[in-house]
Amino acid sequence: MAGSRLFLTLLLAAAFAGPGAALWPWPQRVHTADWSYAVLPNSFQFQYHTQSAARAGCSVLDEAFGRYRDLLFGSGPWHRRAPAGKQRTLEKHSLVVLVATPGCDQLPSLDSVENYTLTIDNEQCLLQSQTIWGALRGLETFSQLVWRSPEGTFFINKTEIEDFPRFLHRGLLLDTSRHYLPLPSILDTLDVMAYNKFNVFHWHLVDDPSFPYESVTFPELTRKGSYNPATHIYTTQDVKEVIEYARLRGIRVLAEFDTPGHTQSWGPGVSGLLTPCYSGSQPSGSFGPVNPILNSTYEFMNTFFLEISSVFPDFYLHLGGDEVDFACWKSNPDIQAFMKKKGFGSDFKKLESFYIETLLRIVSAYGKGYVVWQEVFDNKVKIRPDTVIQVWREDMPVSYQKELALITAAGFRALLSAPWYLNRISYGPDWEDFYKVDPLSFEGSPEQKALVIGGETCMWGEYVDSTNLVPRLWPRAGAVAERLWSSEVVTDMDFAFKRLAHFRCELLRRGVQAQPLSVGYCEQEFEQT
Repeated sequence: MAGSRLFLTLLLAAAFAGPGAALWPWPQRVHTADWSYAVLPNSFQFQYHTQSAARAGCSVLDEAFGRYRDLLFGSGPWHRRAPAGKQRTLEKHSLVVLVATPGCDQLPSLDSVENYTLTIDNEQCLLQSQTIWGALRGLETFSQLVWRSPEGTFFINKTEIEDFPRFLHRGLLLDTSRHYLPLPSILDTLDVMAYNKFNVFHWHLVDDPSFPYESVTFPELTRKGSYNPATHIYTTQDVKEVIEYARLRGIRVLAEFDTPGHTQSWGPGVSGLLTPCYSGSQPSGSFGPVNPILNSTYEFMNTFFLEISSVFPDFYLHLGGDEVDFACWKSNPDIQAFMKKKGFGSDFKKLESFYIETLLRIVSAYGKGYVVWQEVFDNKVKIRPDTVIQVWREDMPVSYQKELALITAAGFRALLSAPWYLNRISYGPDWEDFYKVDPLSFEGSPEQKALVIGGETCMWGEYVDSTNLVPRLWPRAGAVAERLWSSEVVTDMDFAFKRLAHFRCELLRRGVQAQPLSVGYCEQEFEQT
C-alpha cells in the first residue's frame, strides 16, 4: 500500500508541473517538467522514423497526422511572440513516430496492442509503439500535451510517458432503434471516443421500436420495420463508412442483433418469425418473442446471420439474449405442446436456452465469437468457453459484483456495464459515481479477475436522439474511459475533477458540445458552427 500511495503522490505532483499536463485519461507513468519547447505551426510536422515499420502510405497514421494537425493548430493565422526578458526558447519542429511491427490495413481486435511511449526532451520528440493502434493513442496524448500561451505561442513541456490500457475492451453503446441517430452523429461520437481512448463501438442497431439496418438478404425487414425506409435507415454504404471511420481511429464495431426478445420490429418483415400470443383459446392478434419451435425460424436466422457475419468483420457479434418475456410463449398452445414433447415441463428458461443454444451453433459455424447479456449465463444456457458475458443488472438477481464473481468462477470472460448507464440522469455531478466504480471490486482470485476484459458505458435511446446525445454523453462518458484505461490507483476525486474539467474545455475547443461539470468557465467557449 505504501508503494501505491507514493506512486499516486508522484502522479499528482507530475500532473501540475505544466499547463499541458492535465491529461485525460491519465497515463500509466508520467514524468513532466517545467521546461518547455515552442511548437511552431508553420513548420511543425508529423514524421515517420526511418526505421518505422509503418511508413508514408499507411492510411491509419497518414490520416491521423492530418486530423491531429488540425486539432492542434486549426487553420491559423498563428502569431508567435518571444517571451520578454527570457532567452530564446528551444523549438520542436516535428514529432517522429516509430512503429515496431508492420500492418496498416488490418482491423483492430480484442488483442490489439495499444502500448506507447512518448519522449519530449532536448534531443528528441519521439513517439514509439509496437503497433499503429498504440501510435494512435500516443498521438492523442501528444495533442493534449501541447498548450498555448496568452500571447498565442504553442508550447510543449519536457515529458516522458509510458502508457498502456488497464483493460482490453473499453466500449460505448449507442442505441439506434428507439431513436434513429443520423450517420454524422455516429461519426462524431467515434471522434470523441478516440479522444477518450475508447476502442469499442457497441452498435445496438435494432430493437422493438425500429429496424433501421438495411438487410440485403431480407429487405422487407427494413421496409416494414424501420421508422421510415427512405430516411431512417443505415444503408450498406453507411455501415461500411462507420466501420472504416472507426478503424481509422482504432475502434472496433461490435454489432448487436438481440433475440429472441426485443424483436417486435422484425415481425412485419418476416412472416411467422414471432410467436402469436393467445387470449384463452384464440389468437389475441399480438405477437411475442421469436418463435423458437419452428424450423423456419432457424432457417431465417441461419441466412440472416450469414449476411451479418460478412457485413461486420469483427470477430465478435453481440447476440443479446436479455429480457425475454415468457407470457406470450406460455399462452401459445403450440409452444405448450412443444414444451411437453421436449420434457421442459413449465420451465420456459429451458425453452429460451433451446433457442439460444441453437442460435449460438449457427453463429459459431460462421467462425464468429459472440457476446451475450448476463441472462444467458443466469439461465444456464450451454455456451462455448470463449463466450463473453456482459453484466448489465446492478442488483438482480444478485449485485453486479457477485455476478462478476459467478461468471468468472465458471471460467467465462466478462464485461461490466451495470453501473455505467449514461441514459440515467440526475441533478449534480453523477460522473463521480461512474468514476468510483472499479470493475475488479469483487471477491475472486487473480485468475478470476483476469477474466474481466473491460466494460462498456451505455446510452440507451428512450429519451435521447441527435438533439441531446452529445452533452449527455460528454464528458460523463470520460469518467468510464479513464476507469478502463488508467491505473487502479488513480482514484483521487480532486485530481480527476481538475483534469476532467480541463478536458471538457478542450472538447469545447474541438467543437464538442460537452456539458459542464460544475460552476465555471472555459477560455474558449463552445460556438455553434
